[in-house]
Amino acid sequence: MRSVCLVLLLAAAALAANVKLYMKDGSYQLVREYSVSGDRVRFYSVERSSWEEVPTALVDLKRTESEVSKRTAALAEEAKVLSEEDRVERQLQEEILKIPQNPGVYYLQAGQAVKIKPAESTVHTNKGRAILKAVSPIPMVSGKGTLEVPGRHSLNVIHNPQQEFYIQLSEAERFGIVKLTPRTTVREVEKITIIPISKEVVEEPTEVEVFRKQLTPDGLYKIWPMQALEPGEYAVVQYTAGKLNMQVWDFGYAPDKK
Repeated sequence: MRSVCLVLLLAAAALAANVKLYMKDGSYQLVREYSVSGDRVRFYSVERSSWEEVPTALVDLKRTESEVSKRTAALAEEAKVLSEEDRVERQLQEEILKIPQNPGVYYLQAGQAVKIKPAESTVHTNKGRAILKAVSPIPMVSGKGTLEVPGRHSLNVIHNPQQEFYIQLSEAERFGIVKLTPRTTVREVEKITIIPISKEVVEEPTEVEVFRKQLTPDGLYKIWPMQALEPGEYAVVQYTAGKLNMQVWDFGYAPDKK
């Protein structure tokens, strides 16, 4: 697409070579080029496809040269913008190529993709604990509970408070970053309420406000926090609200020790 734009720009530049040679009476000649020699202006007429001359005294050179300068500057600025857009597009494609196509969550470290292993999450209710599996949902028991991942701290530690993550979705679902709450031996991902009779599931994660940018049509997104993260435990998540099928990729943020 950028190449097509550049070709069109070159075509426009070629047409722009035909300029208006203004006369002092307000008329003009459309010319391919012109030159001033003493008291004569020599030009190539586009209309008649021939070289012609007129007295310099009849030509409004100031107006002609001003228009040529403006047109040249406009074309140069447009070429600069297209060149910058082309550079940004190339950088984006290089960024995309670094991320594996397999569903999951990644981040770049020293230019290389690092994959975050999904955490094994469990649903904890007053009936006990059950491993959450999207392919085999747990029985819906009315009451309150929590979704948890093991350990008080993640083994995945980042040091950038606005780390960019890449998520290749396995399905068209909601996704984002949530803050986890450390407990004695686990980290709480969200609170869960299962409503009696209807068995409707109400999920209450503590969401972090993020920027989202779609990188490819097949579900590759880049997300990063709008505000710098506070030190603590977090996770990138993917889920369908009310389905209790949340996938969790946990990480901790700790500032660099200087």
